[in-house]
Amino acid sequence: MSTENALTDLSAAVLARGGELRAGGTDTTARQRSGLSPGPFIDLGGAGHLRGCTPLPGGGLRIGALTTLAELAGDPQVRAGWPALALSAGIAATPQIRAAGTLGGNLLQRNRCWYYRNPHFSCLQKGGTGCPARQGDHQFGVVSGDGPCVAPHPSTLAMALLTYAAEVQIHGESPRAVADLYGDGDRLSHADHLLPPDSILTAVHLPAPLPGERAACHRAISRAHAEWPLVEAAARLVLDGSTVTHAAVAAGGVARVPLRLREVEAALIGREATPDVLAAAAATVLDRCRPLPQTGYKTQLFAHTVLEALEQAVGPATTP
Repeated sequence: MSTENALTDLSAAVLARGGELRAGGTDTTARQRSGLSPGPFIDLGGAGHLRGCTPLPGGGLRIGALTTLAELAGDPQVRAGWPALALSAGIAATPQIRAAGTLGGNLLQRNRCWYYRNPHFSCLQKGGTGCPARQGDHQFGVVSGDGPCVAPHPSTLAMALLTYAAEVQIHGESPRAVADLYGDGDRLSHADHLLPPDSILTAVHLPAPLPGERAACHRAISRAHAEWPLVEAAARLVLDGSTVTHAAVAAGGVARVPLRLREVEAALIGREATPDVLAAAAATVLDRCRPLPQTGYKTQLFAHTVLEALEQAVGPATTP
């Protein structure tokens, strides 16, 4: 049987059985324990052709959706050409989860709101009519956006891929931008992505690296390791001397979708990467902040996290 037919059969099986596709299983297992994913599950683990990295014409890279986070973090060609992706994969979760969790699974995982994860609560994400977190305990909720659900999107890799303007390949369809997996926050009231349940994400396509680009990822968390970020940011910069000629910046943990921060980029390009310029560029995110009663602390944390990513990307100042 051809690869295409096998994937089509998997999609048909999901529809026929009312089940769910499962890759590494790190999220589906957790949701199964709380009764959110009763199954049946259709495993993708045997689809070896969905794993690994393949060079594309023009210098780009195709990464199979079943490639694990650990493989991404350690792959020499990813580290050299697409460091923001390698760095984001290396800081996500724990070593055990990175060894099992996949690129596709990370992009399509569900949020970590404790009301959604608790079987005793009804919410929009489970087909209900309201968001109990909005009126309840939402200390880890969004600080940007006015959508009906206040759970931040959980994908660190999606944030990094936004800085590359990467594309995803869905079986049987034309490639689409990573951002199109999510749309805006208002459209994610009943899910964490926009794909139908029978769709299979097969790969991510990265464009060719930019000469001389440098990158950094930084996350603010409440403990040293193995914690979901309060805010995280990724930055890709190209400098000509001390002048920024290219900037791509994104953030996670602050909105229903990962955010490309165009305002930060506009404040950097064509300017010298001095401490004052970096700080002013990072502060532009404050204009998009509309905190909930318990997420006001994320406002300054958002700006400071972006600033830290920018400073790390620029690197230490040198003296003549």
